[in-house]
Amino acid sequence: MAESVKVPQPAGTKTTGAENAEHGFTASPALAKNMQSVLVDFIALQLVGKQAHWNVVGPNFRDLHLNLDEVVAIARTGSDSIAERMRALHATADGRPSVVAEQSSLPEFPAGEITTHDAIDLSVRAVEATVATMRKVHDEVDAADPTTADIFHEFISQLEQQAWFLSAETRTPSN
Repeated sequence: MAESVKVPQPAGTKTTGAENAEHGFTASPALAKNMQSVLVDFIALQLVGKQAHWNVVGPNFRDLHLNLDEVVAIARTGSDSIAERMRALHATADGRPSVVAEQSSLPEFPAGEITTHDAIDLSVRAVEATVATMRKVHDEVDAADPTTADIFHEFISQLEQQAWFLSAETRTPSN
């Protein structure tokens, strides 16, 4: 399956017209774009987490298998929170597979079985890439909409904790 993914146009976010009681704050194009970048990384993190979950083998399999489901649950909640926040601010969320494939900043995850050690390293990289996206756009988002930045704070905290949980499995004491 070496075919490339065809991304439908338009891809990404666009704004909607205010309707009925929806006359509050509206996301600027920059805010919508930043939220979209976080959304696609959350969706990609769910996919990476499940890919690792299904195909991991080796020592401490069960612990890692279960921990990956925790990461996936955070990513699912995060994608839903960001997408619903986008809609509340009159931006459209775009989570189509081709858009996620094109826009995500997460590194490629290998196909097939993967050892627990490699799965840990690759999963931590995926979590850290998702956090890096939120941190990269944070200040601009905070200036435009502190409420959305607050949503980021919660997920940054949760994901950084998961990166610690995962990476502790392969670390050795530094003394």
